[in-house]
Amino acid sequence: MKTPLFVLASASLARHRLLQSVGMEVTVKPSDFDESQIQVNEPAQLVQILAQRKAETVAPQFESALIMGCDSVLAINDRIYGKPANATEAIARWQFMQGKFGDLYTGHVLIDLCQNRTLVRCQVTRVHFAKMSDRTIKAYVATGEPLKCAGGFALEGFGSLFVEKIAGCHSNVIGLSLPLLRHMLEDLGYDVTDFWH
Repeated sequence: MKTPLFVLASASLARHRLLQSVGMEVTVKPSDFDESQIQVNEPAQLVQILAQRKAETVAPQFESALIMGCDSVLAINDRIYGKPANATEAIARWQFMQGKFGDLYTGHVLIDLCQNRTLVRCQVTRVHFAKMSDRTIKAYVATGEPLKCAGGFALEGFGSLFVEKIAGCHSNVIGLSLPLLRHMLEDLGYDVTDFWH
């Protein structure tokens, strides 16, 4: 079976860098899908629907490709948190999150246009946050990093200082579970090494 073009339907630099870090040849095509159209209160269901919509939005631009869509949210006590709208919201969220743990859900979708198959999966990782002073929280939010990330933190940036412990897949917290992607590719009949450049 010929190896198709691998397309990431995401503007996330973190996801792109993760794929590059494991040697994958990736074409980036942001979906620009309006996420506010989807109103779902269950985190696993929400991220899977959003990931699928992103991939489906990009798919018609290609004849034969493997399209990957992803979406992440953080859930604490069954409440869903995406990207903070502004610095005030980010500060309030960190004041609430510090010293607690949350579950980071990432929806993963692969649309294989060559085989006319779609796989939809979800990965969950538990993240334990450090106790932080208001001064530290404000300084972290002032970096601008929390405004760009689901849950208001980036594990691959300053945010790693304030994550005490992770239970589950590490790369999932950055936006894409590499082990899950490997399994999904295998389910479609590919080997992840086929996509190395």
